[in-house]
Amino acid sequence: MQPANPAAIPPKRPRDLRLDVFRGLCMLIIFIAHLPENPWLAWIPARFGFSSATELFVFGSGFASAVAFGRTFSTAGFWPGTLKIAKRIWQLYWAHLGLFVALAGITVLVAPPSSQAWMAIDYLIKAPADALAGLVTLTFVPMLLDILPLYIVVLALVPVMVAARQVHPVLPFALSAALYLATWMFGLAMPGRGDTGQPWFFNPFAWQALFFAGFAIGLGWWTPPRLGERRLVWLSAAIVVVSVPFNFWAITDAWPVLVDLQVWAFPLNTWTNLHPVRLIHFLALAYLTLSLLEHARFLLETRVAKVLTLVGTQSLPAFLACTALAWMGGIALDMVGHEAGPVALVNLAGLGGVVAAAWIAKLFKSEPWTKPKPARAPIVMPAPGQPQALER
Repeated sequence: MQPANPAAIPPKRPRDLRLDVFRGLCMLIIFIAHLPENPWLAWIPARFGFSSATELFVFGSGFASAVAFGRTFSTAGFWPGTLKIAKRIWQLYWAHLGLFVALAGITVLVAPPSSQAWMAIDYLIKAPADALAGLVTLTFVPMLLDILPLYIVVLALVPVMVAARQVHPVLPFALSAALYLATWMFGLAMPGRGDTGQPWFFNPFAWQALFFAGFAIGLGWWTPPRLGERRLVWLSAAIVVVSVPFNFWAITDAWPVLVDLQVWAFPLNTWTNLHPVRLIHFLALAYLTLSLLEHARFLLETRVAKVLTLVGTQSLPAFLACTALAWMGGIALDMVGHEAGPVALVNLAGLGGVVAAAWIAKLFKSEPWTKPKPARAPIVMPAPGQPQALER
């Protein structure tokens, strides 16, 4: 495919502060969610509704990918755009392998025998040859390390969707819907473990639907409803409120029948294949939140928002840090106990570590070693007989 007509090339889209703030928030929530036996898990957004930070991360990644890669297809052409995608996939692939090797090494070196960390590498210990072969072919996805493989697959589908768009504007949406339906009707999935036959915990062929929803909005392929529409706001609020009693532990503990009702209504795994109820809840929550934020844009300029923005703009190093820190935090709690004090200390240290990792990544990306050393002002000696000025 040739580059598009210059007149048809979309202007470069300015970075959306909301995207970076919410992606940063996702990273911090993911740390809390990945820390084993973490009591703070009871207060993350997923405990108040059907969707979780994963939906926000995948949708935001789709929007961010449109900003990062979409314009390249228009300005440089299909093959340069595809090569740019391939370069990112290559980075994610090696980041995934390196992360597992690092975490496995930490487990072997310091984790006590009773630590849950050993559960994540038990396949490697039982069948090292099969596990290593599965690891490099992404047919073995260890526990808590399923986000990057998911991102790799959905990114690989981007050139397919861009090519489909050249054929007909509706075709990428039809392909995305067909893949989603195939996960439910034909069991389309990625193998995740050879000894058990379990698929990936997050089925990329289902979750791509949410990714490409964000991608399509980011590229202008689809224009969502205008924020603040009164009826949509009330409908979204109703969906969010109704979902709380079925998910908030304080209510379900008091009325277990709500859990039974949910299992009866949604008997299938709502996580792996992105059950429609999760998708609907996320879209309602996103629409409601963004509509309310339109009346409080000043929140995007607060210090907290700036910290979240820092983490959100460095999403890959922040994700690697939050996964590694949660892993090490779990080992630390296995060693010292899960009392309130150590739990609070590990959570706060881990959250601070994620922010620090984002700051360090930003520092290295700025390449301070390429900047010239600031020139010092010359020292001017006073003429004989003149009083000397005091320098501060």
